[in-house]
Amino acid sequence: MYIEGVNYQGGQPIRIKISDGKIGEIFPLPYSDKKLPVVAPGLVDLQVNGYGGIDFNKAPLQIEDIHKAVRLLATQGITTFFPTLITNTDSTIRQALQNIVLACKTAPELRAAIGGIHLEGPFLSKEDGARGAHNSDLVQTPDWELFQEWQNVAEGKIRIITLSPEWDGAAKFIKKCSDSGVIVAIGHTAATPEQINAAVQAGAQLSTHLGNGAHLMLPRHPNYLWEQLAQDQLWASVIADGFHLPDSFLKVVFRMKPESSILISDCTEFAGLPPGVYKSHIGGEVLLNSEGRLCIAEQPKLLAGSAQSLLWCVNQVARKGLLSFSQAWNNASLKPVGLLTGKQQSAFQFGEPANIVLFEQNKDEITVRKTLIHGKTIFDNSKE
Repeated sequence: MYIEGVNYQGGQPIRIKISDGKIGEIFPLPYSDKKLPVVAPGLVDLQVNGYGGIDFNKAPLQIEDIHKAVRLLATQGITTFFPTLITNTDSTIRQALQNIVLACKTAPELRAAIGGIHLEGPFLSKEDGARGAHNSDLVQTPDWELFQEWQNVAEGKIRIITLSPEWDGAAKFIKKCSDSGVIVAIGHTAATPEQINAAVQAGAQLSTHLGNGAHLMLPRHPNYLWEQLAQDQLWASVIADGFHLPDSFLKVVFRMKPESSILISDCTEFAGLPPGVYKSHIGGEVLLNSEGRLCIAEQPKLLAGSAQSLLWCVNQVARKGLLSFSQAWNNASLKPVGLLTGKQQSAFQFGEPANIVLFEQNKDEITVRKTLIHGKTIFDNSKE
């Protein structure tokens, strides 16, 4: 099987051979009048709470819904994503873990698309502001035995855990997670700089949606935002949907961490839905307006999570000139894989899974035409 397109980096027309779901040889093509789509590595979203009316945190999570989510996310160029489970009851977390594992066993495309599970909580800060929308009654101190039980249920698929290092014993917990191969992320935290430093020394590698899940008021310095920005060992993920963070903050993150910043969507079940008023099991009635902003219906100034895909975030960052288009795309594709593997990535590597997106770019807007996951076409809206 071969696919042809214009390389998103440099604009060279290329032909990519795909064999057994993996990338084979790459051949340059001569320039011609034939209009080719742009070809790029698939987008990788490390934080997906739901999409298109599907909520990974709402019990009971149906296996059919996970199948549907993979197909819907593929329309946005997402070839790999991490279902994200937030602070919840033990039974709800276990049930979600079980069904995600079972879903992966039912279809090869699900195993290929789900890169792992992101556990966001319950080992977070109890403080208002830092805790965000997480249920205070269910937030608790890091518990290694409990986490091992969840990991056993997940059959090792928990790849990322977001926690706050402000708890006593957090550093020991972080080291055990890191030693077991789980990426530890700092988020929803009220930790001191000393606690953040201890977490990094213990193996923490990532800041989850840096700048969000934070107090409204902070000391000028020191504070946990400056400290995480200054930690060279920490990658930073940011929600660049145009609503969660101001452009100035994104600029600082991209300049402080040019090689270790990642775009995420942190999207909820309301992503991919038309504007309207919806019912949320966390915040009651929420409003998704025509601009794509999701807020509490009775308190419009308060965001109710993200309702946009990772592709939307790439478009936002590139359109505003915060990063070049190829940089924005890399921050949502190659960079997350770099964090996960510990190795610097380049596009279209021989022998790597053929997770590929073909799209059109008109002005500053990307329209996905075809998405391949491990060489299999999951979405096709091409004009061929």
